Formats: sequence, structure tokens, C-alpha cells
Amino acid sequence: MLGAGALALTAAIGSDGATAQTADTKAFRIDVHHHLSPPTYVTASNDAGFGDPLMKNWTIEKSLADMDKAGIATSMLSVTTPAVNFTKGDAARKLCRESNEYAAKLVADYPGRFGNFAMLPLTDAEGSLRELAYALDTLKADGIALMTSYGDKWLGDPLFLPVMDELNRRKTLVYTHPTAANCCVNLVSTQPPVMIEFGTDTTRTIADIVFSGNARRFPDIRWIFSHAGGTMPFLIERFVRHPLLAPKAKDTVPDGTLAELKRFFYDTAQTSNRSSMSALAAIIPPSQIVFGTDFPYRTGIDHVKGLREAGVFTDEQIAEIERGNALRLIPRLAS
Repeated sequence: MLGAGALALTAAIGSDGATAQTADTKAFRIDVHHHLSPPTYVTASNDAGFGDPLMKNWTIEKSLADMDKAGIATSMLSVTTPAVNFTKGDAARKLCRESNEYAAKLVADYPGRFGNFAMLPLTDAEGSLRELAYALDTLKADGIALMTSYGDKWLGDPLFLPVMDELNRRKTLVYTHPTAANCCVNLVSTQPPVMIEFGTDTTRTIADIVFSGNARRFPDIRWIFSHAGGTMPFLIERFVRHPLLAPKAKDTVPDGTLAELKRFFYDTAQTSNRSSMSALAAIIPPSQIVFGTDFPYRTGIDHVKGLREAGVFTDEQIAEIERGNALRLIPRLAS
């Protein structure tokens, strides 16, 4: 539950989206979808010829300024797409290690302001298991960040079972970020992948986790899906009917598709609008929705203002979305 100060800050959002900080209020929001760009990652992106100016020009000062304007107390850091999908082997292992250590240093240097979702070289099972142990046990990462797909494999693929088993054993919080699968990087020249494919890839990986049986097989993985679950809310009727049309799928969802979908968490990044939030809230309880901004690609205040203008949630529900629900996932942030 949130204190009176946090609720007062919620009420202090002006019509222009600005946050009025007063003596009896303080930043309280938790942003689960906030990107950093470790120096070695920027160097690797330059060498490989990918990346955009927002990613390459990120600084910790820019993050803090955006957080302060939006009343965000803590942001969970993660590297954006393509993570290490562009490389493999020792290079991928090294880049994951350096990036995770850089994020852990920021968490230590700015107490209370940041958390860390660590990267894994997921197609490398041995490397992933080593980095998973190091990230959680030594760096004390709050969870693991995975891309929605790796080349032509989504998160229900058998290749990833050893890592999923360990994530489940540790009851790990797993944040996912969309990317473009091999099939869909340059489908239509007028449509960059971020426009359509990112939401679609999130939807594909949700379906793959559910209908591969992994959602039931690994019930202690706590999943966060970006961008309100992609197109899943709009396609919910097809998700629900799939086990009726494909007999093999029935065993993967003995309690029905919705029972599995309602156990996952979904963030508000790039979807803090009436259409997206209405669709998500029609099938997912507010208790499973968490605040995300997609900084530096959008601002925190965009999402603070957007959630209120959407008119979908009560003030109390918004307060839980912006903090309370994330605290259930990451209790250390309460201190």
C-alpha cells in the first residue's frame, strides 16, 4: 500500500503533465522498463554498425533528470534490443558480463535510484547459466532481462530449457523486451520493426511460453512482458480458442489460457493510452500491471500523464500500478 505522500503526489500531476514536488511528497514511482547503455555496449554497437542516437547518447544524468521530473524513485535498468543477439560465443559472454557489472555499479553508486535486470547470452546455455549465477549471487541483480526472441527461437523453445529450469528454481523475476526475429527484420520498407514487429514478437513469445507448456512447467518464473503484452489483448479470443481448435494445446492449459495469462505481469511502456490500457484491463487485473516508460525512447512524464488521461483506472489502482505492484516483485525497493 502507498502512503499519503505518494497519493498526494499522484494528485499533484498538473494538466500539462508536470509533477509538483512539495514538502510532504516525494518520488515514489517504480519504472520497470528503463534502458541504460553501458560504454562497452555502445562500443560494440558502433563496431557492429547498429544502434540509434538515443541509445548511444544515453547518460546517467539524463536518466536521473527524467526520473526526477516524473516523480520516479527507482528505475530498473536493462539494455535494449538487440541485447547480444548480434554476436555470440566468448564475445557475447564478455559483453554480458561487462554490461551487468556496469549496471551493478550504478545501483551501488546511486542508492535507491536503480535496480538491475541482467543480460544473458541465452542461445549459449552454459554461458547463460554461469552469467545467471554471477548476476544474481555476486552482483545481486533484481532479475534477468531476456529478449522475446533469439534469431528464430522464442522463449518456449526447447533450446532454452536448462536456463528456464534454473530461472524457475530460483523463482527469478524475468523482464522481457521485444526485438525483431530473423523472419521479420525487413518485411516492409515503410515499416521499421519497432512499429509493428516489436508488439508482434512479444505476442509470439507469450504464446510460445504458454502453449509450449513452459508456463505450467516453470510456474515460479515471474514474467514481465513489455508494452501491455503486445497485440495479445486484441487477439485474446484466438488465444482462448486455440486449445479448442488444436487438441495438443489442451494439455498445456488445463485451467484455460486466461489462467496462465493472468499470472504474468505487463508494463505500461508506450501503451499508456485509453485504447491499449482498456484492452489490457479487460482481461488482466490491475494487480498484474506495472509502470514502465521505455526511457530514453519516451519520457516518464509521458506515461504519468497518459495513465491518467486514459481514464481506465481509479487513483488507487494507478498508485498500485506505479509502485505497489512492483514492490510485490522487488520487495527490497520498499526500504
